[in-house]
Amino acid sequence: MDADLIRRIRKLNQLHAFSSLQMHEAIARKAGLPGTDHKYLGFLMQKGHMTAGELSHLTGLTTGAVTALVDRLEKKKLLKRQFSEDDRRKVIIVPNTKNIMTLMVPLYKEFRSKSEKLIASFSSKDIKVIETYFLGAIEIMNETTDKVNNKRKKESK
Repeated sequence: MDADLIRRIRKLNQLHAFSSLQMHEAIARKAGLPGTDHKYLGFLMQKGHMTAGELSHLTGLTTGAVTALVDRLEKKKLLKRQFSEDDRRKVIIVPNTKNIMTLMVPLYKEFRSKSEKLIASFSSKDIKVIETYFLGAIEIMNETTDKVNNKRKKESK
């Protein structure tokens, strides 16, 4: 493949990542949340609930940072702490899906609508190519994240 084309696509991918960060920061501010706190809610909503340790492992945040995150989100009534039934020492973080959706859906409404129109403008064949790219890119990012996190764990021992 043409090296110049690969470079252009890589640059576009980088610009997409930067634009995504800027948009999510702006949405977080509008929601009254710092940084990407609302994106961490997505992990919780996807899984339904998890321990602080699981959230730390999933996000790469330290346990102290997760505690501060949970404190902030609990204050806003976006999640709650719940004791595990089988081990009262274990705390489960449970998202308040209703409150999260009430806060976030209006902030993403226009973005979602425009994104869906953009996707609908492509042929089925083009959509398959886009889907293949995203699936492969997600796999590469997950592998990279795991590698970095595992190296960090080894260095801290």
